Amino acid sequence: MTAILAGAVAATQCGGSAVPTSATTTTAAVSGVTVSGASIAAGGSAQGTVSLTAVAPAGGASIALSSSNPAVATVQTPVIIPAGSSSVTFTITAVAVGTATFTASVGGSSSQSAVLTVTARSSIQSMAVSASSVVGGDSVTGTATLSGPAPSGGAVVALSASGDTVTVPASVTVPAGSASATFTIATRAVGGTIAATVSGSYGGTSASAALSVTRPTVATASFGITGPTETDTCEMANDTTINCTFNGSTSSAPGTIVAWDWTYTAGATTFSQTTGSFLLTQPSVTCSLLPSPPLAAGTTWLPFTVTLKVHDSLGNTADAVNRGARIFPHGACGF
Repeated sequence: MTAILAGAVAATQCGGSAVPTSATTTTAAVSGVTVSGASIAAGGSAQGTVSLTAVAPAGGASIALSSSNPAVATVQTPVIIPAGSSSVTFTITAVAVGTATFTASVGGSSSQSAVLTVTARSSIQSMAVSASSVVGGDSVTGTATLSGPAPSGGAVVALSASGDTVTVPASVTVPAGSASATFTIATRAVGGTIAATVSGSYGGTSASAALSVTRPTVATASFGITGPTETDTCEMANDTTINCTFNGSTSSAPGTIVAWDWTYTAGATTFSQTTGSFLLTQPSVTCSLLPSPPLAAGTTWLPFTVTLKVHDSLGNTADAVNRGARIFPHGACGF
């Protein structure tokens, strides 16, 4: 069917854009309208395509689009098929549950799409944890599950946790088309059993899962070394002090840890100190800690070994060692 397309077309659309003001004529008719899927969740969007029987002329072809049920789904209108092309895509916005079809028209010719079904917006259906109980300091996996597939662009589920025993990310994204996503739940060491709740919210609904954080059943020694510029690196600040900090806060035990025994050596004399807290800052030494100078050619540091033994109030002990640390003499003790 021959169609005369007049420029300067003005149309009101839902989410559409202004129409170009160029006049065109074409003998093309609408050959078909398709949509990218059979269904979409409310609040999401889909893509449609309108095609002509021939390419659009210079200036393009303006195609009027309409929805059979704008309360269910709206469509941008008009759309312009560029000169030399025979098709163009358009956006469909899902509004509410129901069905709709879309009609494209130009110069008296028209074509209707297949039915598009708009389903209910996905909501948070459940939250789950990989274990109902965890020893403080360990981590477990959480899972957020939606009532249906996530829309285009994914679904961002907001996360939260009760108290300060459990830590979760601010959110987790369920990928488009998927119904669930996992995330890591971190915990801290505790002196007894503490009940916590991990919650997620999306689509105006929320769900939660319970997690019990318990004290350890065996003692575990663990520590870190922090120097003035990086971890596992210490410096001789002078002939009597090492410039670094030993931190045993990650140690745990069934009872209360009452003593942290530290030993450290750079290959000569081994020094030891006992602290009543998990920190040992600027350990005391003498030059006998180090072997006799000078350093080997091309070397600026010496291997440094640190060990920790923890004692708890119930008589439990545990040991840990770090043999990968370094110490820089930096002019101390004749180096």
